[in-house]
Amino acid sequence: MPSKKALVRRPSPRLAEGLVTHIERTEVDADLAVEQWEAYGEALRTHGWETIEVDPAEDCPDSVFVEDTVVVFRNVALIGRPGAEARRGETAGVEEAVARLGCSVNWVWEPGTLDGGDILKVGDTIYVGRGGRTNAAGVQQLRAAFEPLGARVVPVPVSKVLHLKSAVTALPDGTVLGHIPLVDTPSLFPRFLPVPEESGAHVVLLGGEKLLMAASAPKTAELLSELGHEPVLVDISEFEKLEGCVTCLSVRLRELHA
Repeated sequence: MPSKKALVRRPSPRLAEGLVTHIERTEVDADLAVEQWEAYGEALRTHGWETIEVDPAEDCPDSVFVEDTVVVFRNVALIGRPGAEARRGETAGVEEAVARLGCSVNWVWEPGTLDGGDILKVGDTIYVGRGGRTNAAGVQQLRAAFEPLGARVVPVPVSKVLHLKSAVTALPDGTVLGHIPLVDTPSLFPRFLPVPEESGAHVVLLGGEKLLMAASAPKTAELLSELGHEPVLVDISEFEKLEGCVTCLSVRLRELHA
């Protein structure tokens, strides 16, 4: 049976200081953010996921975006080296968490940079965003870690958004979702479905046809519902102010051996 464990990390008290790159900064309500984070975790648990809380990194404003710190393929964890130097203090707690879960741990080394938000796994294909936070050396080290395990690594240019998964994610059947104005090369994906809202491009696969999605994408939720999926909507407005989305607030571990 596939595992259903999700790493999450409580928002830092300094969340409002988080980095913004492609949008204008707006005021973040830190108390509301905590409420939204708790509701996000509850949505995962309601749909059968065990949430595992990584030790807080209170001095790292962006640490709630835990997905950026690690990539896991089968039982191997590759600890990233964030492209933003200010975020490099976020990885230690995540390294401890995946080691406790029995993962074999590898690391991205200088001069490589790699953010987990740049990784989209579709079956054994690993699409990796190449542009903002992940560089060529990071892609090379990703290949070295996962191609021997049977992965196929496909670099994808990213120039219009922070991370690859700010632009695209995938449905259970492997169809890639994206909001066309933010996707550099839709033709790279064998099956591509355009969606009408930016945040509609972000889904977390909960199991079966259930999709965790942001409440800010009602038109996309309606579209996906008509296609037979079951959207589960969560309000993550405070994290969207920091270029966050439903994917980056957790690390889903689906292939851990018992």
